[in-house]
Amino acid sequence: MASTLLSIQVIPKTPNGENSYPYVDRAIEVIQQSGLKYQVNPLDTTMEGELEELLEVVRKMHEVLVEAGSPSIISQIKIAHSPSGFSMDTLTEKYR
Repeated sequence: MASTLLSIQVIPKTPNGENSYPYVDRAIEVIQQSGLKYQVNPLDTTMEGELEELLEVVRKMHEVLVEAGSPSIISQIKIAHSPSGFSMDTLTEKYR
């Protein structure tokens, strides 16, 4: 079981004020390519893993957005960490 859940909402500034959705899609592609368990939600995406690898994914997301032309990015991040383990499924199963 993973020790950490990390939810992230990226808010990329776009070069010419265009829609940011294509940039957000690129950020989600980084998560998909990471191999980590994740869930895309309407306002953020939650990942499950070890803290170090999750933070590395966040770093890569920012790099990809800058490479795509975003002059700046704000990320809102929530982290839940427990050495004994965390799981999205365990925390939400009673609601499903």
